Amino acid sequence: MDKPAQLQAGGMRLSEKKKDFLFLAVLILPALLLLLFTIGIPILKSLYLSFFDVSLLSMKTQTWNAFGNYKKLFADQELVHAIGVTFRYVVTVVFLQFALGMMLALILNGKIPFRRALRTVILIPWVIPTIIGALLWMWLFQPQYGVMNFILQRLELIGKPLQWLSDIHLALWAVTIAALWKQLPFMVTMLLAGMQGIPGEMYEAAMIDGAGKRQQFFHITLPMLKNTIKTVTLIACIENFKMFPLFWIMTSGGPVNATTTLSILSYKTAFIDLDLGKGAATGALWLVIMLLFSWVYNRLFAIGEGKGGAAH
Repeated sequence: MDKPAQLQAGGMRLSEKKKDFLFLAVLILPALLLLLFTIGIPILKSLYLSFFDVSLLSMKTQTWNAFGNYKKLFADQELVHAIGVTFRYVVTVVFLQFALGMMLALILNGKIPFRRALRTVILIPWVIPTIIGALLWMWLFQPQYGVMNFILQRLELIGKPLQWLSDIHLALWAVTIAALWKQLPFMVTMLLAGMQGIPGEMYEAAMIDGAGKRQQFFHITLPMLKNTIKTVTLIACIENFKMFPLFWIMTSGGPVNATTTLSILSYKTAFIDLDLGKGAATGALWLVIMLLFSWVYNRLFAIGEGKGGAAH
């Protein structure tokens, strides 16, 4: 091939790369613009307001106070309490989701009767709107005629009806149970999908080598599900960090702030106390905590990956 032909071929390759780049840009740009207007701008506006004294009753009057809102938050014990409640709730519900989700996924992945029907039925709580689910569980936890107290009394596990949503020791557990019921199908579905992607030959080879079910689980299933577990548990953590509907509908952050999470505190500060500046500061700290948590979580899952790759 002569030199002009080579230059022309090189130009054609460059032109094709440009076309591919433009095509990808056209596909991605609408999504980026949508994210900018629905997420980016509100976040920047919230961060901006967090440095001002702003009341919901006088939005036009905005007085710069530097870090005044943040100083008030750290001087107030409500923020520390809300952070503690949030982490306690998130750790509890995600741990229970993963443990129960793994057990149910293992059962549904086995050869059991009506397996396909059970896989469909287990999705019902997931498709029910969160508001409807919250109202349903409020009825189940109702002290006088709620089903939960009726069952526990019939089983003679309790002597008198429990005040599930008005007891400072039980309210958070009540919301946790409702959240677990609502979100468990997602965990089961994702883990089950991961299990079905594991080649059956690996289990057959393990059985030939004399490995039992327990050894197969710890040496094949869990390692092969590592990426799935990382993704689904991180999604569950983020989902519960920003959980608002269940808490607000079922308890409104009570009793005595026993279920006041960061989302409830931010809402109350901004729209009940009408202090938009302080509410925006709460939201900004909430965002920072979520980002730090996600970063630490990913770092923990990355431990050993580099060494394994280098060894390989």
